Amino acid sequence: MITLYGTPRSRALRISWLLEELNLEWEFKFLNFAKGDNRSVEFLALNPSGKMPVITDGDIVLTESAAIMQYLVERYGGGAFVPAAGTADAAKHHRWVSFIMTELEQPLWSMGKHKFALPEEQRLPEMQKVAKFEFDRAAAIAEQWTPEDGFLLGETITYSDILIGQTLLWATVFEQDLPPKLTALRDRLQHRPALASALQKTEAIAKAVLAQE
Repeated sequence: MITLYGTPRSRALRISWLLEELNLEWEFKFLNFAKGDNRSVEFLALNPSGKMPVITDGDIVLTESAAIMQYLVERYGGGAFVPAAGTADAAKHHRWVSFIMTELEQPLWSMGKHKFALPEEQRLPEMQKVAKFEFDRAAAIAEQWTPEDGFLLGETITYSDILIGQTLLWATVFEQDLPPKLTALRDRLQHRPALASALQKTEAIAKAVLAQE
C-alpha cells in the first residue's frame, strides 16, 4: 500500500492527484504543521528536512515531488502519463518538469516563505515584488510553449500537466496574474475528476484528524 504524507493543498496535492489519475490504492497521513508533526522523530526519519510530500511504498521511502511522480508513472503507469524514453516528446517533458520546478514554482515558494514559512525575523517584505517579477517572467516563457488547447504535449496528459496544474492553482491562490493560454490550461486541468477525488479524500482525512485533536 502506498502511503502519502502531507497536507491536502500543498505540493502533496500533485501526488494525491496523480495517484487518483492512476487509479491506485493509497492512504493519506495528514501532517498537522501547527502541532509540529513534520518535526516529529517519526517523520524526520522519513525526510530529515521535515518537508512534504513523502511517500512510502513497501520498503521504498521517497521525497521530492517530481521524483515521486516519475517513480509512480514508471512503476504503475503502464506507459501512461509519461512519453516513451528517448523521444522528442520525452525531451520536451523533461524540459517542462525542470522549468516548472526551477523557474515557475520557485517565485511562488519565495512568496510563501516570506509570508508565512520562514521565521518572522527572516522574512523580507521586499521579496514579494522580486518574486512577482520572477514569476511573471517565467509565466511569459511558459505561455510561449503552451498550446492553445489540449495538454502540454498535445492530446495526451502527462504528469507534467499535473505538475503545472497544481502550480498554477497555487499561483491563483497567491493572486498572481496568468496569461491567457496558461489560464485556459489551468481551467481545463482543474476540472479533472481525479483532482476533485484527491481533494475530497485528503481534506476529509485532515478534517477528521483535526476534529480529534
